[in-house]
Amino acid sequence: MNEHLDALSPAPVWRHFRTLCNTPRPSGHEAELVAKLEAWADGLGLAHDRDAFGNLRIKKPAAKGCEDAPGVILQGHLDMVAQANAESPHDFTRDSISTYVHDGWLHAEGTTLGADNGLGVAAALALLESTEVAHGPLEALFTLEEETSMGGALSLDEGWLEGSLLLNLDSEARGEAYIGCAGGSDAVVDARLPQTPVEAHERCLDIAVTGLAGGHSGLDIHRPLGNANRLLARVLRLLEFADARLVSYQGGTLRNAIPREAFARVALPADEIDAVTAKVQTLEATLRGELAPADSDFALSVKPVAAADAPDEALNLDASAMLVAALHAAPCGVERMSAEVKGVVDTSNNLGVVQLEDGRAHLCALVRSLHDSAVTAMVDRFRALFGLIGARVKAEHGYPGWVPNAQSPLLATFIDCHQARLGREPAVKVIHAGLECGILGSKYPALDMISFGPTILGAHSPDERVDIDSVEEFWTLLKALVETLGRQAAE
Repeated sequence: MNEHLDALSPAPVWRHFRTLCNTPRPSGHEAELVAKLEAWADGLGLAHDRDAFGNLRIKKPAAKGCEDAPGVILQGHLDMVAQANAESPHDFTRDSISTYVHDGWLHAEGTTLGADNGLGVAAALALLESTEVAHGPLEALFTLEEETSMGGALSLDEGWLEGSLLLNLDSEARGEAYIGCAGGSDAVVDARLPQTPVEAHERCLDIAVTGLAGGHSGLDIHRPLGNANRLLARVLRLLEFADARLVSYQGGTLRNAIPREAFARVALPADEIDAVTAKVQTLEATLRGELAPADSDFALSVKPVAAADAPDEALNLDASAMLVAALHAAPCGVERMSAEVKGVVDTSNNLGVVQLEDGRAHLCALVRSLHDSAVTAMVDRFRALFGLIGARVKAEHGYPGWVPNAQSPLLATFIDCHQARLGREPAVKVIHAGLECGILGSKYPALDMISFGPTILGAHSPDERVDIDSVEEFWTLLKALVETLGRQAAE
């Protein structure tokens, strides 16, 4: 499958990316890919091992004459975000990603592409097999479960890696080098809320927010994109005049993807249905005006539930009102822009996953910040807000940020290579996303690190796509940098 990738350049990178597309690898399901890569390494005679968590390392000795160069770690994550359009039957645990080229960009058919971080992994594999690049000692570190929990990096064995320089291949804009990133934590809310029977005079409606563009909850959080959970909470808040009671709710599937869809079922007096329908239709027109043009496909629908499908219970009126109010008031989006780095988001939150079933409410929001203290404060705001409705709130999967070092020798070498090979200096930036560098730096504080990669747009959404020309540029730069480092004597 995906044979057309073999016709793209650079051929070694796209050949490996084809393998990744053809191997299902959502977070937590990387075992098949790991086995393939180990067999591939065996075929080349490359040493490989895993740490206790299952992170994979493949090692390649220095080329002749480069034995004294500093060791370089090529780092990326094997898993990908599993997001598909509602009409797609794709099973990320079984099906290959189907790709196509349009106007110089590689896309997937109705799903995420997995260029994040598949192209970084593919480039590392291509470099490991290359016989044309003079290099010092190489280690390729491929981590697991980055997209869901940073679990691989957080569990990485200390004292395992040998290199002193780390090239993270997981950023998404050509012509840029990243030297810092946000830390983050999940704010997880759980509550058991009281229910009462759906009465004879009540009927049920299904309300749906669909058609939003979605996006990466860090890289795209500053863009004017609708969040389906925030929008549906606004709709539900509007319906309190009709004594609408929540029966169920499902919004978003990943805490690190801006939710594109959200669905709720409510019970309300039958004689309020016409008024509710009219208000929803009016609100749809209002929201279309607010969301255009970024979310031009937005739709808000209301549909009666057949009597045969009516539920037995809904939240009682007070519990429903409190939950809706908390969702409506919850922090969402950009909280603060950075005072130190112009144009960079300092602190944000993505109201990523909201669920309600049988009276059990669950929410998972991903908080990001350049300051760990701000992450703690934001999680505490969730604790304070949802504590008012008796919910339990905890912080999970926390990870540190990566403090920028503008004086990095590795950065200086990268800038020189970029200028020499591409005729221009790169923009040096800090990213509002959870690169694994922050975690790796906490475990290996002596590492000198930078992050760079090809241009990927729409990551974490089915609109994900990669600029094919930027992959050629990325590969050229990676080879040049590794060759330059290979000529440097180890300190």
